[in-house]
Order: sequence, then structure tokens, then C-alpha cells
Amino acid sequence: MSYFSFEIIFLIVLALIWIAFATFQDLRTREIANWLNFSLIIFALGFRFFYSLFSESFGFFYQGLIGLGIFFILGNLLYYGKFFAGGDAKLMIALGAILPFSESFSVNLKIFACFLLTFLCVGAVYGIIASIYFSLRNFKKFRKEFSVQFRKNKKLVYLFLFFGVVLMIIGFLESMFFALGILIFILPYFYVYAKAVDESCMVRKVKTSKLTEGDWLYKNIKVGKKTIKATWDGLKQKEIKQLRKKYKMILIRYGIPFSAVFLISFLILVYFWKTGLWNSLW
Repeated sequence: MSYFSFEIIFLIVLALIWIAFATFQDLRTREIANWLNFSLIIFALGFRFFYSLFSESFGFFYQGLIGLGIFFILGNLLYYGKFFAGGDAKLMIALGAILPFSESFSVNLKIFACFLLTFLCVGAVYGIIASIYFSLRNFKKFRKEFSVQFRKNKKLVYLFLFFGVVLMIIGFLESMFFALGILIFILPYFYVYAKAVDESCMVRKVKTSKLTEGDWLYKNIKVGKKTIKATWDGLKQKEIKQLRKKYKMILIRYGIPFSAVFLISFLILVYFWKTGLWNSLW
């Protein structure tokens, strides 16, 4: 069982306050402010520096810098890989300054891996539950869009179904192929389901007066001779001003607020660290 020293308790409390606030802000406004993520980095590294200064051992500070560097790379990979929006990526980066609980780099690598595995599992469950909620809430639109997406991807669906059936037949001779066949058989339905949820539940008409920086356009929009493109980076302030001059309403694509996954995953990690269960993974 691991114990919580003063410095670890401080970092945990700091992170929980900031993540809780980020979750509240994300659910309320659909964005996480830059100042929130950057201030978490500054407070975490600042605390690490002064604690190390007075304890005359800078390992605690250096590990925070290393964690920040590793999660900076990870956050950018997730952002440019289009898995995360900007606010989520920056929150992930900020946690890199928090998560090194040890002065041992090898121990911290295990903590990082434990957090990421937990994050993936919680994220998968959270995403499924959230998508079911949205599909039931907009069931008529979802059902119609599901039929549209199925027809649009009919050839791909039938191809996967064919290979799935073939592998399940082979599975009677070799059992491992049967499980793989089931996975391939249901995979296109998950794809069609996800596309239907996205198109029917996550696209809304929004007043241009309520647009905020980073909002995602559903599709490209012409403003005079210029085209404002629907990019992963979202709208900039200059583009919002241009849209407000010409349009009263536009279509905006929303994502599922993901900040709650950070909060749940961090709490689970703290529990794993406190009980020592994280170490049993290795």
C-alpha cells in the first residue's frame, strides 16, 4: 500500500480542484479555457520547484518537467490525430506536471501507463453511455439517420459481414477465428451507429451571436468571396465576426464533453496509488 506524503496530497487536491472546474466549464459552455490549463501547469511546477528548493532535492521538480514533456507529446499526438479537441489536449498536457508522484522515473512511467489505460477504459464506457443517451434523446432523428448511413455505407457493411461470416465458419476449426469473426461482423454496425449519432445528435443550428472561438463548423460556409472552412482547429474570432455580419444561424458540430473522463480516471488512479493496486498491473 502506498502512502500519501504532503507534496503528493497537495498535487492531488490541486488537480482535483482544477479538473472539477474544467468539467463544470466544459459541460456548461462546451469549452475548457486556456487559462485554466496553463494555470494548472504553472501552479504544479511552481509548487514542485519551491518544495524541491527547500528540501534540497530537485528530483521532485525534474520529474514534473519530464512528465510535462511526455504528456506534451502525447497531448499533441491526440490533438493532431483528431482524437481530442484543443481544451482536452491541453488538460492532458497539464496533468503531465501532476502525475509524477515519485522521484523514480521508472515508477512514474508505470503511473503514466496506469493512468492512460484507465483513461482509455473509462473513455470507452463513457463514450458508449453518452452516445446511447443522445440517440435516445433524439430517437426519431437518429433512426432516420441510421437508415441513411446504412444505405450510404451498404457495400462496406456487406463486405465486412461476408468476411465476418467466413471467419466464424473457420472458427469451428480454430476457435480464435470465431471471436475475430464476431468482431468483424458487428464492427460496421458500430461505425454506422457512430456516424448516425454524430449526424443526427451532434449537429445543431446555433445563433451566430452565441458562437465562441473553437466551435466546429458543420461544413464550409461562403462569406462573400471567401470560404470559411470547417477545420479541426475550429472557428477563430476573426471568422466569427465575419459570420455574424452575414448569418443569423449556422450549423455547428458538437463533440461529447470529455472532461468528465479526466476526473473519473484521475480519481481511479489515486485509488490505485493509495491501495497499491496500480503496481499489480506490472
